[in-house]
Amino acid sequence: MNIPWPVELTDGDVALRPIKLRDQRAWREVNRRNRDWLRPWEATIPPPAPGGPVAHRPTFRQMVRHLRAEAHAGRMLPFVIDYQGQLVGQLTVAGIAWGSMCSGHIGYWVDEAVAGRGVMPTAVALAVDHCFRTVGLHRIEVCIRPENGPSRRVVEKLGFREEGLRPRYLHIDGAWRDHLIYALTAEEVPEGMLHRWRRIRPGTAYK
Repeated sequence: MNIPWPVELTDGDVALRPIKLRDQRAWREVNRRNRDWLRPWEATIPPPAPGGPVAHRPTFRQMVRHLRAEAHAGRMLPFVIDYQGQLVGQLTVAGIAWGSMCSGHIGYWVDEAVAGRGVMPTAVALAVDHCFRTVGLHRIEVCIRPENGPSRRVVEKLGFREEGLRPRYLHIDGAWRDHLIYALTAEEVPEGMLHRWRRIRPGTAYK
């Protein structure tokens, strides 16, 4: 399945755009400043089985090349998040499946310095609308550790349904961690997710 790529999505000061090799300096700087903020929620590589291969975290260049290849294969949409022209985070639509599923899942992180300004809900709303209206997906999932209150508030504000717990679902911060599953189907947001967010966002000019 061919997915439109590359693509840029914007709403006001928030933009999603493809990650690029030249983002390395800004990406590393944001990650460095947010090390303690991000560490409890970051994916880690589990210890290898006895005699098995040892996996290593990719370099930035390797990561970007992998994400590009997955995007062109129609399996992923790897974005960085810009706010007022500055890189402040990352959002990836991954695990895109077609056939009888037509689904994908979203993962994201954002600079603590801009948390609480509506950047992340806006970015997720942009991605969801693109997935439903342009890409043609039917279902989007977001998997979040129960302890991650800020991330849970993002999807709860947007009206994602909590579907249950997946025990020891992902290796995060050095151990296998439980995750809550939030989901949404296209029929649940006929007006569009961005329209919903504008309507409920505190202080918005939209009605």
